[in-house]
Amino acid sequence: MNPFWSNIFKNSGYEQTLAYFLGTMPMFKKLDKRELAFLENIVHVRNYEADETVFSEGDIGSGMYFIRSGQIQIFNMNEHGHETEQAILESGDFFGEIALTASRPRCASARATEPTILVGLFRSDMFEAVRRHPAPSAKIMLGLNRVISDRLLQCSIQLEELKKQLIHNRKQQTDA
Repeated sequence: MNPFWSNIFKNSGYEQTLAYFLGTMPMFKKLDKRELAFLENIVHVRNYEADETVFSEGDIGSGMYFIRSGQIQIFNMNEHGHETEQAILESGDFFGEIALTASRPRCASARATEPTILVGLFRSDMFEAVRRHPAPSAKIMLGLNRVISDRLLQCSIQLEELKKQLIHNRKQQTDA
């Protein structure tokens, strides 16, 4: 290709930025570039090694995480000290969103299964952003609320399905 034309069509590099990555998250899709740049300034990037714990079940949550690269295992410990895997999360997934608005104990543990880069958004930073920059912070919080609401709806649907299965199984047992 002619060098003149290759420069015109060359990728700007924006797709490699943290702001671009954040814009791919469902809760931030409605943010414009200026708002994503604002968000980029309040998040924290951290590298985790394989088998490194992000947080443990029972820890008081302080924020949520987005997986930029790598893999995270979410698990619980049973009464015998054995792990029960709840989920394996990969690049583009997120977890811990309840801790962004509520200071509660974590209901599971999170651990990197391979070298992983996480982007953390913490409650204290979000509260400070709300105080200093209410307009973009409101859009961020509304996006988070939308995602949490969607997850709650999915849980409600799954719970109804489980109730129906339980009723069906009990009916089959009484008929037998």
